[in-house]
Amino acid sequence: MKHVSLGGLDVSRIGLGAMTMAGVYTTGAGLDDAESIRAIHRALDLGVTHIDTAEIYGPFHSEELVGRAMKGRRDQVVVATKFGLVSHSGGGPGVTDSSPENVRAAVEGSLKRLGTDHIDLYYQHRVDRNTPIEETVGALARLVAEGKVRHIGLSEASPDTIRRAHAVHPVAALQTEYSLWTRDPETDLLPLLRELGIGFVPYSPLGHGFLTGQIRSVDDFADDDWRKTNPRFIGENFQRNLRIVCEVEAVAAQVGATPAQIALAWLLTQGDDIAPIPGTKRVARVEENTAADGIELSAEQIERLNNLTPAAGERHDEVHMAAIDR
Repeated sequence: MKHVSLGGLDVSRIGLGAMTMAGVYTTGAGLDDAESIRAIHRALDLGVTHIDTAEIYGPFHSEELVGRAMKGRRDQVVVATKFGLVSHSGGGPGVTDSSPENVRAAVEGSLKRLGTDHIDLYYQHRVDRNTPIEETVGALARLVAEGKVRHIGLSEASPDTIRRAHAVHPVAALQTEYSLWTRDPETDLLPLLRELGIGFVPYSPLGHGFLTGQIRSVDDFADDDWRKTNPRFIGENFQRNLRIVCEVEAVAAQVGATPAQIALAWLLTQGDDIAPIPGTKRVARVEENTAADGIELSAEQIERLNNLTPAAGERHDEVHMAAIDR
């Protein structure tokens, strides 16, 4: 597995997202902790070093699971987790809080659940409009000085917020959705990150599963699967977006790969400072995703993928888009 640098932090260029291990798509349904731990172990065996989780996943279940999986193998793992969507002063899960007091409470809980004395990459999960970013990053800088955090990151932050944060303490990585059907970061974010020397961690690099080619109808989803309310999975948008999948499948057929592998291989061609974190709880998917590291796309294939029609529909519903710093 090749490696890249995220603001000085060395990681495998394909990581593993642990969100679905907590059943996030379907509010806890279908949990299989034993399989999830096997998936993490298989990823490590295949050279993946970068495992991404968050306190809100579960909440707390994903961190606990990653902690169990890392036991005895901590030196193989660059562990990333996130704070800020659980208020520890009484608000609870789902309440945005990046106050210095909450950052302190959050990190102590995450360290305990992960079973470690330090977090390699600690992200603010969403920008807190009630707390100046300078105060939050100041609190993170103190955790770095104490050795509890090695590098800091931001998630779904605007260019202005990134600049302000980076002026207080170096930001190692930004995490934002980026894939063949979410190209927004290319306009403003990627140029800024490269100007500042900040790495980029695309989440949902497979479009919430859409780019795998396995989803042909939302009727396949459970009733409480939040993708049923995602604009890109609804009505005519869904049918339009299937055309993107057909193009990816055509390239996959040329290469002798799966659509998911093509989607990941394309991301890897976008720069040596990009480290996607496809999420899964299945060993077979880990093996499929990590194999994308060895796929070489031709210039013509890259150009074909670059020119795909943009996805129809916003990437989140109104409530979730409102929570994103833009």
